[in-house]
Parts: sequence; structure tokens; C-alpha cells
Amino acid sequence: MKRENVPRIAWGLTGSGHFLRESLEVAGTLPDVDLYLTKAAAEVLNMYGYDMRELRRRFRIFRDNTASAAPVGLFYHGHYHTVVVAPATSNTVAKCVWGISDTLVTNIFAQAGKCRIPSVVFACDTEPEVTTESPSEWVTLYPRRVDLENVDKLKQFENVTVASTLDELRSAVEQRMACLNASSS
Repeated sequence: MKRENVPRIAWGLTGSGHFLRESLEVAGTLPDVDLYLTKAAAEVLNMYGYDMRELRRRFRIFRDNTASAAPVGLFYHGHYHTVVVAPATSNTVAKCVWGISDTLVTNIFAQAGKCRIPSVVFACDTEPEVTTESPSEWVTLYPRRVDLENVDKLKQFENVTVASTLDELRSAVEQRMACLNASSS
């Protein structure tokens, strides 16, 4: 497989609506972003009113429709400089922590680690009480202790930055872009 001239960002979307719009806005400000969608992400995007055709105008999109997660082969050939998972459900965070790679997004996270590609994870469940936007209203959720513990465990991973707020996501992505710009000058 031929390496691209300019490595890209692999942006994973999971089944969360928590800051979904804002996460996509951040992704939209960046050059060369590919969206990796879990099956749940495809459902959630539809529930929140996103048109896949519109997203394809801005992003290259990979969907979770192969048993072997075939698109992860791109990670072995320098196609990506960064993985961002935003927003990340507690389910995705738990799978990442425990090494379970059974969705396209958990697979790209695992391959990023194996290829030493830095990752940024915007975890949804980071506080004892979270207010979030559902497709029809604002709701308050109470993450379980296990959810909070998994976020803490993920923070210990090498080459992984965990963002707990939208500002932290923006900052982590900006830092990655600054590192890339500094290394290319």
C-alpha cells in the first residue's frame, strides 16, 4: 500500500451524542481528517440529524462493516499521524483500557498504540454527574464508578491524551498539530 504524502488524522466516532456536534466542528477545522464510524456512531449520527452525504463532502469516511476491520491496514503504512476518538462512550473507553478491539474504533485505537501513533480520547463519562444533549432534550447522567475508573486507567496509557472537556479536546488536538508543524519545519 502506497504511503500518502501528508499523513492524516483518523477520527473515531462512537455511539455517543455527548458533544457530538462540537467534536465534529473541531474535526471540521482540521486538514486531512478521516472519520471512522462504529455501527453505533452511524445510528447516532442519524438520530442527531446528520446526513452521511454531507459528511462525505468534508471527510473520507470508513464504516464498521468488515469483520476484520480492514481499514486498519492504513496504520501500518504511515497514513496517520494521530488518532482522535471523540466523543468516546464509556463502552469504548472500557474496551480500549482492557484491550478489546471488536469495533472499527477500538481497532484503530489498538493499532495506533501498536504503531506508536499518538491518540487523543475525549471521554464522555469523566465526572460523577454529566449533563448532556440527547436528540430531543438535555439529560443528566450519573456515570458509574467503573466508568470513572476506566477513564483514570486510560490516562496512564503511553501516547494517549484523555480529554475530559471540550476545551481539553481542542487543546490536545492543537498540541498535536503544533508538534507536527514543528517537526515539518
